[in-house]
Amino acid sequence: MKLLARATGNGETIPTGLRRMRWIATGLLVLMAATFLAARAFDHVHPAIGFVRAFAEAAMVGGLADWFAVTALFRHPLGLPIPHTAIIPRNKDRIGETLAAFLRDNFLVPGVVARRMRQLDVAGAAGRWLASPAGTQGRLRKGASRLAANMLEAFDPQRLGGMVKTTIGQRLRALDISPLLGQALTAAIAERRHAPLLDGIIRWAAKVLSANEHMIRAMVHERAGSVMRWTGLDETLANKIIDGLDNLLHDMAEDSDHPLRAKAEEGLTALAYDLQHDEKMRLRVEALKAEIIENPAMQRWLDGLWESARAGMLRIARDPDAALTGQLGEALRQLGDTLQHDEMLRATINRFVRRTAVGMAADYGDGIVRLVSETVRGWDARTITRRLENAVGKDLQYIRVNGTLVGGLVGLVIHAVDVSL
Repeated sequence: MKLLARATGNGETIPTGLRRMRWIATGLLVLMAATFLAARAFDHVHPAIGFVRAFAEAAMVGGLADWFAVTALFRHPLGLPIPHTAIIPRNKDRIGETLAAFLRDNFLVPGVVARRMRQLDVAGAAGRWLASPAGTQGRLRKGASRLAANMLEAFDPQRLGGMVKTTIGQRLRALDISPLLGQALTAAIAERRHAPLLDGIIRWAAKVLSANEHMIRAMVHERAGSVMRWTGLDETLANKIIDGLDNLLHDMAEDSDHPLRAKAEEGLTALAYDLQHDEKMRLRVEALKAEIIENPAMQRWLDGLWESARAGMLRIARDPDAALTGQLGEALRQLGDTLQHDEMLRATINRFVRRTAVGMAADYGDGIVRLVSETVRGWDARTITRRLENAVGKDLQYIRVNGTLVGGLVGLVIHAVDVSL
C-alpha cells in the first residue's frame, strides 16, 4: 500500500511513515521526561519508584543524545550553529564527489565490468525466461513488464521520438545506397526475379493507355489539319495509334523474348552496373536519397513509425501474456530453447553483451560520473538534506527510539547495581 506524503515548503514531500515515526520518537522522549518528573516527585513513596526514575532519566538522556546526533546530520539542532553539525549540507559537494568516485571505482571501470559480466550468463537467463511456460515466473514477467511500461511512459515522447528520428536519419544518410541497389538489381536479373517487375510495368502501362484514350484522341484532333478533321481521318489515325500501342503492350506481355523486353533488360543491366561503378550515378542517387529524407512527408512517416513502435511496445509491456501467445510467442519460446541448448550461440551473445557493457563503461563512464557529481553539486543544501533524509526514511527515527529504550535499560542496570552495593 502506498503511503501518502505531505509537501514541505521547498516542494519536497515527507512520507507518511517517516512523519509517523518522528512523532513516535519525539512522543517517547516526552513520555520519558514526564515519567522522570513524576517519579522524582513521588520518589519517597516507595523504593521501586527509584527504578522508574532511573529508567526514565537514562532514557531521556539517551533519547536526547540520539536526537542530537540524528539532527546534526541534516541541520543545526534548535537552529544553533554548533560546530560539526549540519554535516550533510556543509559537505554536499564532497558527498557528490565521493558518490561519483564510488560509482567509478566499483561499477564503471572497464576491468571491473568485464570481470563481473564474465560471471553472468545473460543469454542463458534470457533463454530460460523466454522458454518458460506462461504460468512460470509470472510475477517476474509482470514486474518487468510494468517497469518497461513505466519507463516508456516516463520518457518524453517528443524528445525520445526526435532522438529516434534523428538516429534513423543519420543512419540513412551514412548508408551508401547506390552499390546496394546495384547489387540487388544484378542479383534479381541473374535469377529472373525482375520479370514480375516488367510484367507489372506493362500491365500498368496498358491500364494507363485504356484510361487516357480520350486524351490521345484529343491530341490527334488538335494537331491534325482541317482537311483530316473534315474527312474524319483524325479519328482513324487516333484509333490506329491506340490499337498499335495496345497490341504492342499485349505482345510484350505475352512474349517473354519480345525485342522491347530485351531492350528493357539491357537498360536494367546497364543501370545495375552504373549504380555500382559510376560515380556520377552514385552522386545522383545520394542527392535523391537526401531529398527524400528531408522531404516533410518522409519526416512525418518517421514520426508515425516511432509512434507506432512505441504504441506496440506499450501494448506488449502492459499485457505480456497476450504478447507471448500466437506466432510471436511461439517464436520467442523457440528462441529461448535455442539460447539454452546452443552453446556457441550463447557464448557469442554473452561475449557481445560483455563487450557492449565494457564499451559503454569505457565510453560513458566518465560522463556518468560527472553527471552524478554535477547533479549533487547543483542541488541546494535544503534539497539534498530533504532527499537524503527521506531516502534513509524511518531508520533514523528507529535509532532515536532504540537510543531512548537502550538508555533507559542501561540506567536501570546502573541503578540496580548502585542499590545492591
